[in-house]
Amino acid sequence: MNSVARWRKSKSATRRGSKVARFASGDKVLVRKAYPPGHVRTPWYIRGKSGVIERICGEFGNPEELAYGRDGTPKQTLYRVRFAQNEVWDGYAENPKDTVDIEIYEHWLEPVA
Repeated sequence: MNSVARWRKSKSATRRGSKVARFASGDKVLVRKAYPPGHVRTPWYIRGKSGVIERICGEFGNPEELAYGRDGTPKQTLYRVRFAQNEVWDGYAENPKDTVDIEIYEHWLEPVA
């Protein structure tokens, strides 16, 4: 297994480069309910919903800055967040254990007490 694969599998991979991730796997988070103009990578239907950090994907240039030809700094930590389908979609009548995973940048997430 190469070093990148080992890092991705590590449960303690909360640091990459010089930035420490704000959240860890298993943390409950709320997606900010904001509707800024311009390019936004966070889907509208997930804003205001809560989920659980499934994994830390790493640090990447901020796509909301890169979309306008800027350098994307400071880099943002990207998380895979798991949501219950019946929490996301009103009237979802399938298996109540169904989930959806969405990759969301740190600046869109807030901790849930």
